[in-house]
Amino acid sequence: MSLNTAHANNGVLIYAGECILLYCDNVVMEFSGQDRAEFKGTKAGRLYLTTHRMIFNNSKTNDPLLSFSFPFCTMKDVELEQPMFGANYIKGKVRAQPDGGWVGEVKFKLHFKHGGAIEYGQAMLQAAALTKRSPQYTDEPPAYQPPSGPWHDAPPPSYSPPNGGYYGWVPPPSNAFATAPPANSVYMTDMPPPYPGINTGSGYKPSANDTKAAEAAASGTAYYDPNTHYAYVPPAYSNEAPPSYDGSQMKKHN
Repeated sequence: MSLNTAHANNGVLIYAGECILLYCDNVVMEFSGQDRAEFKGTKAGRLYLTTHRMIFNNSKTNDPLLSFSFPFCTMKDVELEQPMFGANYIKGKVRAQPDGGWVGEVKFKLHFKHGGAIEYGQAMLQAAALTKRSPQYTDEPPAYQPPSGPWHDAPPPSYSPPNGGYYGWVPPPSNAFATAPPANSVYMTDMPPPYPGINTGSGYKPSANDTKAAEAAASGTAYYDPNTHYAYVPPAYSNEAPPSYDGSQMKKHN
């Protein structure tokens, strides 16, 4: 939802307290539905899933779009496509927030050249579900505030989730993803995130449904929360797609 605010020194720029959950190289992104130069053409680069959002960093430094930030609260109609011929990919829509550098809505497609679309989609679904349960969550967050002030190397805890994860959930390991971004490629501003994330505290305590979801994740079984319509599905070992997410659902398409 914001253009060119999530990169620094050929690396990714995150907020104070934000943590990277998954990191994936060799990702190709396509946009449609916008006439701005930043959204034209195919973009190749790195993709990050954090406690607060998804971030794409372009590997081409002379492109009008260097980075793009997708807070969970701005995404909708996110779907995993499984074409009969060709690799799986994720598509969806993201809307702009005031002061985000653009207006309206744009469609996107994510192609994982080395695999991992299913695993990434499942992790993004679970992260979005946990974020939505934060008392600070809103579908209409305030106007976006880009990182301000000096930035510095992010401390080691920002490179991966804590050992116990968040409310018992940790993104499952996958051969499709590196264990962490390269050293000296993650930078942090002292400004806090302008929207809530998984690790946004303020008195939030896991509910009974969170506990059940954590137990399901640990045991490798599926779990569905009828109150929020979010679901957890264990890592796929076949061609099965993750659950649906429409702003809260992920759908399978052949």
